[in-house]
Amino acid sequence: MAEKETVFSSKIKYNGLFSFKDFYKFCFDWLEEETGLIIKETIYNEKISGNSKEIRVEWKGKNDMTDYFRFEIKVEFIVLGLSEVEIEHEGAKIKTNKGAAEVKVKGILVRDYDGKFETSAFNKTLRSIYEKWVIPSRIDEYEAKIAGDCDEFLGQAKAYLDLEGKK
Repeated sequence: MAEKETVFSSKIKYNGLFSFKDFYKFCFDWLEEETGLIIKETIYNEKISGNSKEIRVEWKGKNDMTDYFRFEIKVEFIVLGLSEVEIEHEGAKIKTNKGAAEVKVKGILVRDYDGKFETSAFNKTLRSIYEKWVIPSRIDEYEAKIAGDCDEFLGQAKAYLDLEGKK
């Protein structure tokens, strides 16, 4: 069985003006283009109460870095009190959204994702020797890359929301 290790877990919160549709597209495109992940939406729930919405979206993504290492990511969006508002920007009225958003990200390093070393007890022993003595620096390198990509994604998402709110 593959060994999964969470190497990054964090979240950001934002409250203010932003276009949820544009933010959603920005995040999806950024993850696929900048990290090479293949993203799939696993959950999309929307609850409407009055003139506001509550939205919960969950994405899962993966990228095979080598035949041994895989980068997996879990992203969760929780948007509360999302309502449509009209604002004036540079003399023109535009429609956008107002609400509170929270984005949670978890980056996971998966080792031996195909289970090649799981065929016998001897192979499992070889795997532990391989990881402990042959490739520890490579493991550290991949963990740092995953943590860096996840942190950069959250930074980009936060910057996007901050810029949107200043319109």
